[in-house]
Amino acid sequence: MMREARALPGREYAANWRLRLGIAGCALALALGSWAFAPLAVAQDGKPAAPSVRNAIGMPIEAALAALKQKHGKEALARIAEADATKDKTPYETYVVERIRAQALVLLGDAAGAASAFEKAVSSSGAPAADKLPLLAAATSQYFAAKAYAKTVELADRYVRDGGTEKSVRTLLIHSLYLGNDFVRATKEIAADVQSEEQAGRIPSEEQLQLLANTTLKQRDNAGYAQVLEKLLAYHPKKDYWLGVIHGVQTHAGFPGRLTLDLARLKIATGTMRSANEYVEAAQLSLQEGFPAEAGRIIDQGYAARLLGTGAEAERHKRLRAMATKNLAEDRRTAAQDDAQAAAATNGVALFNAGFNHVFKGSFDKGLDMMERGLGKGGLKRADDSRLHLGYAFYLAGRQQKAAETFKAVQGQNGAAALARLWVIHIGHKAPPRPRS
Repeated sequence: MMREARALPGREYAANWRLRLGIAGCALALALGSWAFAPLAVAQDGKPAAPSVRNAIGMPIEAALAALKQKHGKEALARIAEADATKDKTPYETYVVERIRAQALVLLGDAAGAASAFEKAVSSSGAPAADKLPLLAAATSQYFAAKAYAKTVELADRYVRDGGTEKSVRTLLIHSLYLGNDFVRATKEIAADVQSEEQAGRIPSEEQLQLLANTTLKQRDNAGYAQVLEKLLAYHPKKDYWLGVIHGVQTHAGFPGRLTLDLARLKIATGTMRSANEYVEAAQLSLQEGFPAEAGRIIDQGYAARLLGTGAEAERHKRLRAMATKNLAEDRRTAAQDDAQAAAATNGVALFNAGFNHVFKGSFDKGLDMMERGLGKGGLKRADDSRLHLGYAFYLAGRQQKAAETFKAVQGQNGAAALARLWVIHIGHKAPPRPRS
């Protein structure tokens, strides 16, 4: 069972989107004041146009429109009230009154009232067909501004059913689902949008993926959350995302201890080592594996990061560094003998490990050749672990395409495949530091 995923460090996307989309929604409705709606026709000489409004309604409505142009919202509402008081209004007259009332309420900042009026206008049988979708969009935006998320979803769905294609309405739909705690549907809708972007060869926006990460997290869908974090890393790489996804891999209940050093290698490459203990543990594990050159490099990086060589443990760090130096000298002294024994072994384990060691010492061609011959010789206990190590060796050698191909061949559910996927993402963004011979 996977432990619960943690939220992205220092992030709270919903609050930012509530503010930004609320403002955007108001702006959309305000823009309706200059939309090319069907012009108001006033009946003359007892021969009404089709459709038209009577003088008793048309005159105060014209006065209300004049007040709106001057941004006199209260005056506009007073004139609209006069028009609304007319008895036996036709459906078209009702539409006109509610449409202008909505615009006045937007001007006054009454989002709930404006949304209701826009909805009444579009629901009137007298509403011109050309006006219905813009009115639905306006009503949707105002319901969102009023934090009436259920109504926002209802009208956004209606807008789409009626043929609307404005992307801002879909954005309001998705964020209303999130803010209304319908995380299941929100996840489905956002995932569909992300897939559409990818299929079209476009990069999904960071905000889109952040919101998708939050919807999966709200459902305690740790597997889904990890997948979204990997997309964030692939499209918008940041240290926070690396910290989040590495934490997810490390705390997975099935993550094997034997891959701890491999995890540290990825942390070093992505700049996410955060403590002296992490560097010390990685160096010790590397020494235990018989890779003193790698251990020395890890220790040097810890010193460069000013996490080693300071504080109460400074002497311990110094001793560890001396041990790595001593072991490396001994390794160089016996290298030829060790290589001969590895080549003569009945299986490829020693040959593979000896080659890996040469890569850490900077002898890339020799080391990679030995590793590949070791794989071909067989006998390695865990093939996916070996492919992970070979991919890392290609990475250190600067052969990025070959490294990515090798990492992509890592399979299984034992943690090696998860690390390999992250290496592929990292390779797409940054070249490695090459070990010095």
